[in-house]
Formats: sequence, structure tokens, C-alpha cells
Amino acid sequence: MDAACVKRSLVKQIQKLSEHPELYCRSPGRDFTRKRKLPFCTLISFILNMRGGPLTSEIIDFFSNEKSIVSSSAVVQMRDKLKPEAFRSLLINFNSQMENMEQPETENGLRILAVDGSDIQMPMNPDDEDSFYPGVNGQKPYNLIHLNALYDLLQRTYLDAVIQKSRKQNEHKALIELAESSPIEKALVIVDRGYESYNTFAHIHERGWFYLARIKDGKNGIVSGLDLPADDEFDLEISMNLTRSSTNEVKELCKDKNHYRYVPKNMNFDYLPLLTGTYGTKTVFYNLEYRIVRVRISDDLLETLITNLPADQYPSERLKELYALRWGIETSFRSLKYTVGMLHFHSKKAECIFQEVYAALIVYNFTEWITAQVIVHESKRKHTYKVNFSAAVHICRKFLSEKMHPPDVESLIAKYIVPIRPNRKYERHLSKQSKGAAINFTYRIA
Repeated sequence: MDAACVKRSLVKQIQKLSEHPELYCRSPGRDFTRKRKLPFCTLISFILNMRGGPLTSEIIDFFSNEKSIVSSSAVVQMRDKLKPEAFRSLLINFNSQMENMEQPETENGLRILAVDGSDIQMPMNPDDEDSFYPGVNGQKPYNLIHLNALYDLLQRTYLDAVIQKSRKQNEHKALIELAESSPIEKALVIVDRGYESYNTFAHIHERGWFYLARIKDGKNGIVSGLDLPADDEFDLEISMNLTRSSTNEVKELCKDKNHYRYVPKNMNFDYLPLLTGTYGTKTVFYNLEYRIVRVRISDDLLETLITNLPADQYPSERLKELYALRWGIETSFRSLKYTVGMLHFHSKKAECIFQEVYAALIVYNFTEWITAQVIVHESKRKHTYKVNFSAAVHICRKFLSEKMHPPDVESLIAKYIVPIRPNRKYERHLSKQSKGAAINFTYRIA
């Protein structure tokens, strides 16, 4: 498989979408029915090719070979007719097509996946109440959306994503949706502390997947209600019976903290019925088997993990190695925002910004699929080298917009390489709200 094959696959999926535009437009049977300068396929391709420039510059670059160029107003009007779901479908279908041609890498037959979220600051729009924050203590007002992404850690591609407006965001709900809508049969999904929830883990278990999550050691977490060994490191198997019943018999059972737990009405758990009363009702239990594993990360740092992976195949040291892979989705977010340019939006409307976020995921995957085919020749160097992803994105975008052709694509990507320096550690600096924000319309690259 080469770059030309990857591009043909993407173009094919765009054409398939265009066969049923009524599924992805605001007014089915009316939108995208007349012959226009900006038909469905062209609009999709144009949005995929947008970079960091003003809309007028983007139009000139994309339509430079056309006899007549569409106006900025026409682009805005046509984008308003298109639902973001078109790009989400394109992302999923493109991945499926590529995986049919090249079998994804697995670990003992399991796809190794990660789910994580990232805030994205949009251009300010006070009319969008679900994403608008007025700002306090002199802070400027801003709008915020939340990207929930399902990422293949071994393949280094985004499989699916759910975008939520910040005031309506629910990471647990998004994770459940991503897992239950995925066509993958067997997978291990790795998540951070924000996803700690019996309900979420039960959904993944019922889905037939495995989970591995870091959980809180303090109060208000799963471990706070368990009797755990006093040792620094341990691997404890738990068979927990969850119930909403609060009878005296159940209260007595719940004294065995490692086998019974009461689930109050205000705690979401989808596999137990909500009880309006306990008299005369049969006690219902939901059994969830998992392991609590505490591992040493460094001389002065311990972390607690929860998983339903079998202990005989996945001892604590292997769990530590697997959880370390989760950092791949963190670094991919950085590339997505600053290399692919996901922060360079060309609209203030949330639905149009959703289009551009999904488009950035597709461009990211398009680049990864192509760079995966590039062979970096080894030589007598101090370090092993890999493809420079920043250069690869720029080259692949030119290839997508017909400004470059194979085999120049692969050969040029192979020239831009960077060393791999293992075991490098940096302190994580959490940026202020003003950083990582959408690029203002008046400060765009020319």
C-alpha cells in the first residue's frame, strides 16, 4: 500500500457520502440538489484542505486552477447546510476501508485503545449559551467545546470522536457511546482518572471489552470504600456485588466492603433498577469482577490501577507498561492542535467548527497512514530516527490538494526525519486559559 492507495481510499469514501447527501444536510431533498460551483464532494474536500489562512486565501489556494472562484459568502452558506456528522461518518468509513487493506496491530488479539478528552477554545460567541463563559476576575469571555476521542495506540490513528459543548460535556457518556458504537470486537481501552466510575466500567465489561484505568487514592473514589492491603504494592482481585436495595439484610452484607456495595439513587448505574421503595421488593445485585493493582512508578510515586484483565496473562508489571502507552493520545492532541492546525477555525458557529475538528482528525489519520508506509533507512547514527510528523502533514496536505504526486510524496517525507530519544521526561505544564485558544481571525498566516 502506498500514498496513492491511501488517497484513493479517502476520495472513494467522500464519493460514497455524496451518493446520499440527504443524510448529512439540514434540509433533505432541498440542499445539494441543484448544480452549483460548490457541490457536496467539492465542499468536503475544501474543508479537509483548509489550513491556517483567512477564508479568502483558502478559497484562492483551493480553486486556483478553476475558471471561476466561488465567493466567501457562497462557502459560508454551503457550510451551513452541511451537518458535522458527514465528517464523523467519513472518519469512521475511511478507517474501516484502510483497516480492510492493512490489518491493525494487536496485543494478544486485542486492539489497544485510549479514550481521553481535550478542551478546545472557540472564537467568542455570547449567543451560544452551552459553550459560552463570561470570564471572571478580568479574564476575557470565551467559548469552549470538549473533544472526546477514541485513539488506537498501536496504529496511532483516531477511530472515532464525540464533540460536546463544554457546559453539556459528559466524558463518561461519551466513552460509553464511543465503545458501544465501535465495530471492534475485542479491545482494551485505557483511560485516566477522570473516567473512574462503576457504571462506565460495567458498560465496557458488557461490551465485551477490557479496561485499564488509573484511579484516585483519596476520598470519593472506588478504593475509598475497599479494604486494601497495607503494602505499598499489591494485586487484589475483587468480586463486587452492587445493589440499590437498602434493607437491613443488605446493610449487613455491605460490611464486607470487598464484596458488597450500596449504590445510592443519585449515583448513575444503568444495570440496576431505580427503587421507589424497598418494602416487598426483591433485592437485585449486579456482579462486577475487577482487580485493584498498586504499582510503583518511581522511588516516591505509587499509582493505583483498576482492570478486568486476567492476572495470569497481565501481571502488574505488564499493566504498568500498558498504561504508559496511554501517553500516546496526549502527544497526539498536541500534534492535532498545533501541527495539523485544529485551532485555526474559519467560523464562529459551533456546527461549522465541529466540521473542522472532525476534518482535522481525518487529515491526521491520512498523514499517519501514509507515513506508516515510509521506510526510514537505518544508518550508523547515535539514535533511531522516525518521520518528522510536522513536515509529513504539510507534504500530505499538498498531496491531497493535487499539488504533489507519488512517488515524490514518500521520497520527500523520508528526507525529513527526527531522532527518537527514549526515556525523556518533562514536567507537565498546565497552560492558562488564554493558551491553546482558537486563533483570532485577524491574526492568521498569509
